[in-house]
Amino acid sequence: MDKITRLFDFPYYQLEKNPNDDALVSKVNGEWVKVSTQEYVDKAMKFSKGLVKMGVKPGEKVALISANNRPEWHISDIGILQTGAINVPIYPTITEEDYKYIFNHAEIKICVVSNKDLFDKVSSIKDQVPSLEAIYTYDEISGAKHWTEILEAGNDVDDKTIHDLMANVKEDDLASFIYTSGTTGLPKGVMLTHKNIVSNVLDSLDRVPITADAKALSFLPICHIFERMITYLYQYIGVSIYFAESIETIGDNIKEVKPHIFTAVPRLIEKVYAKIMAKGEAAGGIKTKLFMWAVGLGLKYDPQNASSYYKFKLKIARKLIFSKWHEGLGGNLQLIVSGSAALESSLMRVFYAAEIPIYEGYGLTETSPVISVNSAFNDGIRIGTVGKVLKSVEVKIDSDTGEILVKGPNVMQGYYKNEEQTNEAIDADGWFHTGDKGTFVENNFLKITGRIKQIFKTSGGKYVSPELMENKFKLSPFVEQIMVIGEYKKHPAALVVPSFEKLVEWAGEKGISYKDHADLVKNDMVIAKINEEINVYNVDFAKWEQVKKIEILPKEWSIEGGELTPTLKLKRNIILEKNDTLINKIYS
Repeated sequence: MDKITRLFDFPYYQLEKNPNDDALVSKVNGEWVKVSTQEYVDKAMKFSKGLVKMGVKPGEKVALISANNRPEWHISDIGILQTGAINVPIYPTITEEDYKYIFNHAEIKICVVSNKDLFDKVSSIKDQVPSLEAIYTYDEISGAKHWTEILEAGNDVDDKTIHDLMANVKEDDLASFIYTSGTTGLPKGVMLTHKNIVSNVLDSLDRVPITADAKALSFLPICHIFERMITYLYQYIGVSIYFAESIETIGDNIKEVKPHIFTAVPRLIEKVYAKIMAKGEAAGGIKTKLFMWAVGLGLKYDPQNASSYYKFKLKIARKLIFSKWHEGLGGNLQLIVSGSAALESSLMRVFYAAEIPIYEGYGLTETSPVISVNSAFNDGIRIGTVGKVLKSVEVKIDSDTGEILVKGPNVMQGYYKNEEQTNEAIDADGWFHTGDKGTFVENNFLKITGRIKQIFKTSGGKYVSPELMENKFKLSPFVEQIMVIGEYKKHPAALVVPSFEKLVEWAGEKGISYKDHADLVKNDMVIAKINEEINVYNVDFAKWEQVKKIEILPKEWSIEGGELTPTLKLKRNIILEKNDTLINKIYS
């Protein structure tokens, strides 16, 4: 197979070019269990047969909901797509109301969930979804249909039936609906074709310096197009994909698997950095001094402008300090791909200095997702940018608004059953409007400068970009979450959720007594400390941008609480509504 045009071509390409004994690997009862490429393809074929036996037809929708990444999801994905049906991956963390809306909107026929909690959640709305015929589970759950029933259901369906269906699937056929739970309003079903995602995989290949003998660790939600696209890329190359047991076990799984690559969101990288810093600061004496010297050196790293003397010092820092960072991340790591939100450039510098390259990229669900990404190839890294635009993708900056506009084979077909919002997003000339502001550096490197709708104006007429400021403040080990506010107010302010792990430790050192977190955040010493941390980073901003007042919150924002989207973005309007009393206090 020389040409890949449909998503289900990827495992067959791997079988022909780089068959792998550990194509998909997960931990079962404490042991890593391998699925070979051949077994992957064989089981996907059985899954396709089972769906056909159950009456699933081309164009119908099958939902997959998994609390963790696992081989069964990928087998099901390929099995669905081979029949010409549409895979609708759904976030496991959304509300029952959102499930009900998505299931009815997409007219889901069959759903497969991973565990009992999700089975109970979906079962509770089944009677309110006329199209839903059956729910299956990956885990064995009493009273639930197991996914192996689908595998076994099509034993009397011959291979030719599936091969005929596969032959009828064209690259412009719909492959997936991905419902984006934006910061406001109802979820929108992004319609992606085989070509949308395949083109993005193939265009991203020349940015990734890994080979078929590499291992990847997968833990970002597979329902998100970022992780899903890169797992197809792994399959094309022949990389072994190991699935982390959970977000909580990532550290242990990295040490066991010793991956060459993984994807991450900025918040995870920030937490890794905070842990490294805490360990370095706790070492004491000369060890801490050496550690801080190395970090200070790393924060000045610039691959384009490094003197011989700087390189000499960096060589020492790498040997004495940064080599230990490598060991902590398994020892084999060649790169981390960062996406989903902006990464603070100082983190990029220090990790690059430590020879742990972070390839920051940019994209949206609507663009399958990658628009641009940094890469070590062809002088392709500029820290503070999101890299060069992919070869089949066009980007232009709107001359009036500064908005990033995108055109290419990766751009979605539109929002399902929503012509009005589709026409708002894709103009008459075919340009997709991202909602992000940007500019080009050195004519080639795309730089994000803000979000069209998030940028606000103070009462003094000055513009403030809250997300860029928030990323800077989160560098403080004391700041877990923060939202900068101040639209039409006299100055910016912020709602701050502290890192309670760090704050509790600090309070113990200072002898501060308290009943609970709500009591702790009212303490005058704590308020002074958080203000001090904010002021450390305030100096990076113009006077009109600087946060003048803060309110400290006693509880983290969460998806379950309604303050975060499934991709951990702030639902700003909800947070404003929930904290209107505190905000009035700030500006009274």
